[in-house]
Amino acid sequence: MRPAYLDLAASGELEERIARAQVHLKGCDLCPRLCHGKLGREVTADEWADLMLGLQRRGCHNINIVTPSHVVPALLEALAIAAGNGLRLPLVYNTGGYDSVETLRLMEGVVDIYMPDFKFWDPDPATRFTGAPDYPDRARAAIREMHRQVGDLEIGSDGVARRGLLVRHLVLPEGLAGTAAVCRFLATEISPATYTNVMAQYHPAGRLERLGPLDRPVTHREYTEALAAARAAGLWRLDERNR
Repeated sequence: MRPAYLDLAASGELEERIARAQVHLKGCDLCPRLCHGKLGREVTADEWADLMLGLQRRGCHNINIVTPSHVVPALLEALAIAAGNGLRLPLVYNTGGYDSVETLRLMEGVVDIYMPDFKFWDPDPATRFTGAPDYPDRARAAIREMHRQVGDLEIGSDGVARRGLLVRHLVLPEGLAGTAAVCRFLATEISPATYTNVMAQYHPAGRLERLGPLDRPVTHREYTEALAAARAAGLWRLDERNR
C-alpha cells in the first residue's frame, strides 16, 4: 500500500503544511501542555531523514514516531526530505492520547497508522496521576480526529498493519482507568471494529505508597473483568497478547 504522505509530497501540500507547523513550533504550543519549553537535543531535518531512510534499509516495516506532538513541524520537514530520497514506509503516530486536534490536522494525509493510548476516562485520576484534568476530553477528541483521518485498522495478509487506528488501553488496579466507559466510547462513538489492545502489564516501580491503589499490579480477576467489559461494549477486535 502506498503511504499517504507521498501524495502530499507530490502535490506540494506537504511543503505548505511544514510552513504552517513551523509557526506553532516557535511558540511550542503543539500539545495541550502548552509549555513553551525549549528542551531536548536538536536534530536537523536532514539528520532525521537519514535516520528514517536507515531504518528502511534495515528492513523495518514502518517509521514509528513516539510522543510526537511537539516535534510535528520537524517531522514534516524531515519527511519531505526522506520521501524525496526514496522513503516508502508507512508512518506510525505513537502517542499517549494527550494531543491537540489542531496539531493532528496538520498530519492529515501524512500519518498511515495512529496508535494512541486512552489512559483515563475520569478527570480525577487523570489529575491525580498525570496532572492533566483535561486528559479524558483531549483523548476523546484526539481519537475521534484520528479515526476520521484513517478509519479502522487494516491489516495485510502478512499480518502487518497497513493503515488505520489502533487504541491501547492499560488496565489499572481498582478500575482507575475507567475501562468499561473507555470501551463503550470506542464501540459507540468511534467504531465497534476499533482494534483495541487491552493491556495487563501495569507494574509499579519504586515506592508508590502515596499513589494508593497504583502501588500494586493488576490482578488476574481485574484483567478478566476488563476484557469482559470490552466485549460487552461491543468491541470485537481485541488484542489480548499482553496478559
